Amino acid sequence: MAFLEVENVVKQFSGHRALDGVSLEVPENSVYGLLGPNGAGKTTLIRIINCITAPDSGEVRLNGKKMTADDVRHIGYLPEERGLYKKMKIGEQALYLAQLRGMTKKDAQKALKYWFEKFEIQSWWDKKVEELSKGMAQKVQFITTILHDPKLLIFDEPFSGFDPVNADLLKREILELRDKGATIIFSTHNMVTVEDLCENISLVNKSRIVLQGNVAEIRASHKTDTFSIQSVNELKTDDFKIIEQLRKNNLFESKIKKSHTDTNNELLTNLIKQSEILSFQEVLPSMNDIFIQTVSGNSVDE
Repeated sequence: MAFLEVENVVKQFSGHRALDGVSLEVPENSVYGLLGPNGAGKTTLIRIINCITAPDSGEVRLNGKKMTADDVRHIGYLPEERGLYKKMKIGEQALYLAQLRGMTKKDAQKALKYWFEKFEIQSWWDKKVEELSKGMAQKVQFITTILHDPKLLIFDEPFSGFDPVNADLLKREILELRDKGATIIFSTHNMVTVEDLCENISLVNKSRIVLQGNVAEIRASHKTDTFSIQSVNELKTDDFKIIEQLRKNNLFESKIKKSHTDTNNELLTNLIKQSEILSFQEVLPSMNDIFIQTVSGNSVDE
């Protein structure tokens, strides 16, 4: 049974159908990608999961039971638009937000001490939010999102404003939270991050789910029979299509497309007859390629 189930959810606003029969299942202790272009309906779905708004029809279930407002205490939500009070001191604000989530002041202070030390931001305690950069403020909001140890975490573009070092830090923390038992919904436009973090995804476009499943299986299902080859000699043949071939440091790096009727072993046997093969790897389309193909209806580039 899935930890979070969305079943046939419909939501309409003033003649615009924001969600049209959306269904998905988020496995427990996983990172689930919720993808889609701007205006596709992702934010509406997140708001429904958070009980901020209600669906016109359909149902959301948490651990097999229909979600109610009481279940929100088990959710940590980091929205794309941040919501910290600029004039308030960081430590004071973090304590306040933790107590809103039901933590005692003592427990909140202990947890905040742990996270501020882990992120090396102890010196920020008495600073005001307006003194921080966007990335620094985002660290604080990340902490306040996860502090009450929620069972379900929803991150909407969590790396916005982060440099690569801090983005990598946050990625590691998200995976560690998953390993400690959290279930995570991750909404982003960065498809490289999706490949790094997400096991399963749903792609929403024009209010409907247009692609859904395991990331590795989706990439494999969109393969184009294209291979990256490194060889000692130049490849010359009519048995497969050479897309490109470059000579680098006395070696040849080629991108080829095999016949649909050939197996990978048959292709490799053919190549070995021509040259010593140093590397042979099938090139799978990236999630970015698949995203663009699915939303635009164009083919994945070969």
